[in-house]
Amino acid sequence: MPLGDNNRLKGCDNKMIWLLVALLIFLILFILIIFTKLTIILNYYHYNDNDDLKIELRIWFGLIKYTINVPLIKIDDNSPSVVVKSNTQMGSSANQESEQETQIGKDKIMTMWANSKEIWHRVVNLHIIIQKFLNKVNLKQFQWHSMIGVGDAAHTGTITGALWALKGSIIGLISHYLKLKEMPTLSVTPHFQLAIIQTRLTCIFQFRIGYAILAGLKLIKFWRGGLPHFKSNSNSSQKKTKSV
Repeated sequence: MPLGDNNRLKGCDNKMIWLLVALLIFLILFILIIFTKLTIILNYYHYNDNDDLKIELRIWFGLIKYTINVPLIKIDDNSPSVVVKSNTQMGSSANQESEQETQIGKDKIMTMWANSKEIWHRVVNLHIIIQKFLNKVNLKQFQWHSMIGVGDAAHTGTITGALWALKGSIIGLISHYLKLKEMPTLSVTPHFQLAIIQTRLTCIFQFRIGYAILAGLKLIKFWRGGLPHFKSNSNSSQKKTKSV
């Protein structure tokens, strides 16, 4: 075999070896990312008109982390407010009135029923995808402490009880979808003399990145069909409009 052919064969073999090494490294990194656990630490603090929200993302036991400080919009009490009113009127004159009659027959009722089934099918399928992902999420810590006061003892007591009920309902909803690793810590402290609203929320979520990727692929497949396909009436509705 000529020497040039041998060199070409060796060159092809070297390229194949490097290609296999690159594919192997990519495969290892992909598997590593899939099984990597992502930890999300959420801290929210509210005191009267001041808000502070901080989200921290961590992987590999904090070796790589990314912090997000979410700016919250604040409204100045002394700034003028904007009121937008909407009014719908038929005709160019306010003295014009309109009467509209719509006939609802068998075809229209069947069409409305088919459209409602399509919406329900979409909502149920989307809920299943989200619920399956949330069932894989671990809630490692949940602390929610609040202090409330309106300056009146009776009203403060009522609001405190309502806030306790609200927190209990939220915990029940969270425990239905997420895996609780420890009991949530809740507190509501009433302040009977001052008007004050203060709350601090700390949550730590953890899940494998592979579960998020799988849920994302399912959502892409779910929305690939586009928006729900609503049926139109086979026979157009008869409408009668009379202007006075």
